[in-house]
Amino acid sequence: MATAALVVLALSAAAAQAIPPRVPQGLPQRLPQWREAPEYLRPFAPAGPRAGAVRIFVSPDDLDTALQRLNIEPAVRPEGMWASRPAPPLDAFGQGGTYDRSRVTRLYGAARPRVARGTTIVDGTREFWTLISPHPDAALERLEGGTLLLVLRYDGGDPR
Repeated sequence: MATAALVVLALSAAAAQAIPPRVPQGLPQRLPQWREAPEYLRPFAPAGPRAGAVRIFVSPDDLDTALQRLNIEPAVRPEGMWASRPAPPLDAFGQGGTYDRSRVTRLYGAARPRVARGTTIVDGTREFWTLISPHPDAALERLEGGTLLLVLRYDGGDPR
């Protein structure tokens, strides 16, 4: 669900024109506080043919710091894109993955993760980003204080 909402948001004409190219494929090399986290793919990436288009990164930074270091300034946040908001955990992570939804809900309890979503162009390909903080560890046993970044690359074909 979150991925579908992100696709709808990102394809608006105004938003598509307003976001300049951002961070290259080598995110961890340019911003060393980020590390690629393939252990999160199984629970949170959608299954099926689009699964290979997803990459996941984690950073020890809180969401506001992560957005700042990614150089996503308020001036380039059209129509609420990249705005940090509290969201129910299942809305934050969506329905695409195989994660245990009741377990994630219990991890957060009454708390809500903060989520920021937006789109950017990286190496000529549109990417849809979801940043979530705090986020579960890959085993879904505890919450981590940093930020998880889900990146869905969209090549212009059918987004399903």
